[in-house]
Amino acid sequence: MVTRLLILLLSAAACFSCQRQIEEVPVDLGFDYQPLEVGLYWTYEVDQTIYFGENDSEQSDFYYKDEIKSFYVNEAGEQVYIVERAKSSDQSDWAEEIQFTLLLRNFSLIRTIDNEPIVSLVFPPSVGTSWDGNSYRSLGKDEFSLINESTDVLKVIQEDSEDQITYRDIRYETYSKGVGMIEKYSEVLTYCSRNDCLGDQLINSGTKIHMKTIDHGKN
Repeated sequence: MVTRLLILLLSAAACFSCQRQIEEVPVDLGFDYQPLEVGLYWTYEVDQTIYFGENDSEQSDFYYKDEIKSFYVNEAGEQVYIVERAKSSDQSDWAEEIQFTLLLRNFSLIRTIDNEPIVSLVFPPSVGTSWDGNSYRSLGKDEFSLINESTDVLKVIQEDSEDQITYRDIRYETYSKGVGMIEKYSEVLTYCSRNDCLGDQLINSGTKIHMKTIDHGKN
């Protein structure tokens, strides 16, 4: 009888231990799709074309280096990370281009450039999730959505529209788990809408920029 009772007690203890271990398994919220830590940097190869008018454009190749330089705590108690973007033509001489911020708020990654905040990613990042990228801006709704690019790589579709007559707007960002943003593409164009060129997709104005990471790490 005592042996049987001992077995039952040991079994109950084992079950309780297993249940406790299951309950204590941490939930992966996917924050490492965009790591935030002072010293982290990402170097991008950039291909940019600016269209000034019909048959008038300027193409350039260069490099961007984004580095988290510091952070501060705002009035809401949130850590705001300051990112410095430098530009170079040869990866030797760098000149500061802009500074922008990144912060996590309500399971959203907010990137603010020139006082224009955009919700660039949400957590946990799940394929099929959609959200308003303009949640913190006084503009109309801009729906972003997540698709699966490959294992541990997600693509945020910011815009994918074109009427093939007056405009083209294709924008997306790609994030890699444990790395951060590894690619950014933006092609925002207007086409000539005069009677003599309507439907010919003759670019009237706009920009096209493609950024792909070639290096990342921590200083």
